[in-house]
Amino acid sequence: MSAFRGSVAPAQSWNHFRFTVKDGVATITFDRSQKLNALTFEVYADLRDLLTELPQRDDVRVLVITGTGRGFSSGGDVNEIIGELQKMDPRDLLAFTRMTGTVTQRMRECPMPILASVNGVAAGAGAVIALAADLRILAASATFTFLFTKVGLSGGDMGAAYLLPRLIGLGRASELLLLGEQVTAQRALAIGLANAVVEDDELTEQTNGIARRLAQGPALAYGATKMLIAKELETSLGAALELDSMTQALLMKSADHAEFYAAFREGREAKWTGR
Repeated sequence: MSAFRGSVAPAQSWNHFRFTVKDGVATITFDRSQKLNALTFEVYADLRDLLTELPQRDDVRVLVITGTGRGFSSGGDVNEIIGELQKMDPRDLLAFTRMTGTVTQRMRECPMPILASVNGVAAGAGAVIALAADLRILAASATFTFLFTKVGLSGGDMGAAYLLPRLIGLGRASELLLLGEQVTAQRALAIGLANAVVEDDELTEQTNGIARRLAQGPALAYGATKMLIAKELETSLGAALELDSMTQALLMKSADHAEFYAAFREGREAKWTGR
């Protein structure tokens, strides 16, 4: 555990999704399969709080997000969220939209790699959560739908208008966010929205293989790489090169880099500690 925690201990359980940790891999599993894992106010709040805690844990190096049944997540529950939002005043509505945006922000700022294992329908906010991950592995039957305009809302929900053009380009992002049409797994792969598409019954195994590989690797280097990818989206080449130079110089004094050199000289596999 980080030496810089306050008084509150990390939560041992979460009530609104399943959460497990094994061999450095944490897994969030949405488990409202009867509703295609539609999100509730409580799910958003638990996601926000868990993502705030994760960087303080020493036993987690990778996060996997997935769903049960036919859905990754179909987005906000029409009855439990959208119906209730109709009754709220602007102050409460803004508090809600800021909370959902915080989920995206925490995902992008989290120093560990995040994998979205998309097992089925990813729609609305569910599609944005998958979008905010670092890697997306899709089952062949999975689909994406950024359907916000189809319910009379902005396609720029939860940072989608920021993240999607940077991932797949302005033209395709405009198409997906304006029209809100369903994207198959194969098209997602073709346009760069998916990193891999696998058979449905191989999704868990393939995702776990990538997660284990990352969990066993140099966590400090992964965190630095993720930070640089995020920061350098908005900087000049000169500023990016300076960030690269400072980060690389620091990592050259890390225990992991020293371990690489020792392992290389001794002809063995490196034993990464994330230090």
